[in-house]
Amino acid sequence: MERPGGHRRPTAEPPWVRRLLIGVALVFLAIFLWVPLAAVFAQAFAKGAKAYFDSFNDPVTFAAVKLTLIAAGIAVPLNLVFGVAAAWAISKFNFPGKSLLITLIDLPFSVSPVIAGLIYVLLFGAQGLLGPWLIDHDIRIIFAVPGIVLATTFVTFPFVARELIPLMQAQGRSEEEAALSLGASGWQTFWRVTVPNIKWGLLYGIILCNARAMGEFGAVSVVSGHIRGETNTIPLHIEILYSENVVAAFAVATLLTLLALVTLCLKTWVEWRAAAESQTAEAE
Repeated sequence: MERPGGHRRPTAEPPWVRRLLIGVALVFLAIFLWVPLAAVFAQAFAKGAKAYFDSFNDPVTFAAVKLTLIAAGIAVPLNLVFGVAAAWAISKFNFPGKSLLITLIDLPFSVSPVIAGLIYVLLFGAQGLLGPWLIDHDIRIIFAVPGIVLATTFVTFPFVARELIPLMQAQGRSEEEAALSLGASGWQTFWRVTVPNIKWGLLYGIILCNARAMGEFGAVSVVSGHIRGETNTIPLHIEILYSENVVAAFAVATLLTLLALVTLCLKTWVEWRAAAESQTAEAE
């Protein structure tokens, strides 16, 4: 349908339908997003600001935050390297087992995190397949930091790869081939051609990977052993605090809530910059 003057209307629905759909979306966001967020902060400050900040003076809470940062600090770089390498191989080359590699990348999306943690217990636990050998060599993986890092890495490794694969496939190989034909080495082509083309997708994948790493509960819960001050990450620590000190539990939960909000802001900024850069490239 066209308006007078030749301008097309974006939709043919009457205005009340559009307003109804927008209203339903806003109500949905209010009920399932803003109200829970407000409830978290309201409970955290229920006994005042002093009680809120005192919740973070607990050495056990500090240890949980530290362990979460360590796990994310190791898992995210590992997934960054794996994701770039996997996306490069899948999008730029044809090789036997390519379909299998894509399937394996999607595996953490189809396997429950609890099952993933249980698999690590069956492999590295005291009664597991490699357990006796690890005990003989005094190596601890389950109920220790290495197990938490392994579980976190497993559940988060698809994020970077899955963000980059369709992006690099859409870009094709023409620019890399042109750079190689002009005498650039493989590393020069990667750093000067490939990385600038994928930088926003790469940053987007890192943001999502980090958010999942810091908020993971299921797999980490199985392999951690819930040892206070040693193997409890922030989500596990919140679970324990909830049965002892509700205000402290919600206070610590605000850390993950703030992480979610920061992640959302960074995600929006990355999408905006990528769209702006794309529009600039099309205009040129």
